[in-house]
Amino acid sequence: MDTDRIVGSAKEFAGRAEGAVGDMAGDAKMEASGKAREAAGTVQNLYGQAKDAVRDAADTATSYAKDAYENSGETFRDGTQALSKKVRDNPLGALLVAGGIGFALALLMSRPARRPPPRWRYYG
Repeated sequence: MDTDRIVGSAKEFAGRAEGAVGDMAGDAKMEASGKAREAAGTVQNLYGQAKDAVRDAADTATSYAKDAYENSGETFRDGTQALSKKVRDNPLGALLVAGGIGFALALLMSRPARRPPPRWRYYG
């Protein structure tokens, strides 16, 4: 729990109490001051909640990344085994897919020949 949440909740409670005392005493200035303190406490509490949410999300992302890094060898091995099984089951399909990927890469990597810039000669 973030300290901003604790301080914000305390300010909010104090502002609510000050506003109630001002209302009972009939002091509009004290009541307005209490409402302002309550609003400031609410904002600070919400800020602390946002910081907590960001911290929790960062911790979760870090744990997911750590798990993925630790299990990367198993994942790669499982993927390799699945791919080799598919190739063994359907060799012609695998050959066609590999050929299509090679053809697409060749199209992407080749480019038209560059034409030399035009040379204008003026004979005069």
